[in-house]
Amino acid sequence: MPAPKLERLLNLTALLLAARLPVTAEQIQRELGYPEDQAAFRRAFERDKDELRSMGIPLRVERVPGRMPEVDGYRIPREEYALRDPGLTTDELAALHLAASAVQVEGMSPTAGLLKLGGLVPTAGGHEIGVRVANLPADPNLSLLFGAVSSRRPVRVRYHDREREVDPYRLEFQRGRWYLTGRDHSHDEERNFRLDRVQGSVEVLEGPTFEGPPTATPGRARGPWALGGDAVINAKVQIDGPQARWAIQHLGPDNIVSVQGEDSVVVELPVTNRQAFRSFVLGFLDHAEVLEPPELRDEIVAWLEAMAG
Repeated sequence: MPAPKLERLLNLTALLLAARLPVTAEQIQRELGYPEDQAAFRRAFERDKDELRSMGIPLRVERVPGRMPEVDGYRIPREEYALRDPGLTTDELAALHLAASAVQVEGMSPTAGLLKLGGLVPTAGGHEIGVRVANLPADPNLSLLFGAVSSRRPVRVRYHDREREVDPYRLEFQRGRWYLTGRDHSHDEERNFRLDRVQGSVEVLEGPTFEGPPTATPGRARGPWALGGDAVINAKVQIDGPQARWAIQHLGPDNIVSVQGEDSVVVELPVTNRQAFRSFVLGFLDHAEVLEPPELRDEIVAWLEAMAG
C-alpha cells in the first residue's frame, strides 16, 4: 500500500538528507513505498519534489558518480538545509516565542520554526501563549522567497509582464502587503516588488549565490512612496515648521539635501508610488512644498485644484 503523503514527504526528506551520494529515482521508488506503476510513480514523485521546493527545501539534481550510462540522482545538502545553532539564551528564546505567538502568517505554524532555534520555552500549563494580536496574510511565493533570502540565491520573477532576475535582500510587510527588496539585474539597481503583483510562481535559480549589498543596512525598510512599480523619479520637498525636525530624524541623513536654520529642510526621496508620495506630502498640510521635478509638482497641484473644484 502506498505511504500517506505527509509520511512520504518526511521519509523522502530524511533519505535525501542522509545520502552521501545522489539517490536515483529508482532507489527512491523502491525504498519509500511509491506506487509500483511507473506512470503513477512519476506523477507522485514530481508532485513531491514540487512540494519540497515550495517549502524552501534545497532539493538538488546531480549526476550519480560511477554510473554508465549517466543517470540523475537527488539529494538535499545538509549544509544548506540545516540551521546553525545561534546560541540563543533562554530569555532570547522566550522573546522569540512571544513574538511568534503574537503575530502569525496566514496558513503557517506560528512557532514551528522555533524548534530549529533550540525548542519552545514552556509556558504555564504547557499551552501556547494566547496573546496573538495580528494575522499577516500569506502569499503563494512567500515561503520560496524566505528560503531564497536566507540562502542568498537569485530568483526569477515575472513582474509587469517582464521576466526579471532578482537578488532578494529582504522581505517586509507594510501597509497590509508583502514587499520584496532586491537588486534587479535588468536595471542593475535595488528595487521593491509587491508580491501580490508577481505573476505566477517565483523560480529559485540554481548555481552560485550572490553577495549582499555593500551597505550597512541591506534592503532596509523604505517609505510607502518607494514601494511601487512606477519608474523611479527623485522628488525634492521642502518641509518647514516643527515637521522639519521630524523629517531630519525619521528620513535619515541620506535623504537630506540641505538644512536651512532650525525649522526648514529640503529632502530628496526616490518615488516609485506617486499616490503614496502625494499622501506623504499632504500629511504635512501647508508645511511641505514639492520643489522638483516640475512634472511631479504640477501633478500634485492639479490634483489639489481638482479636489478644490
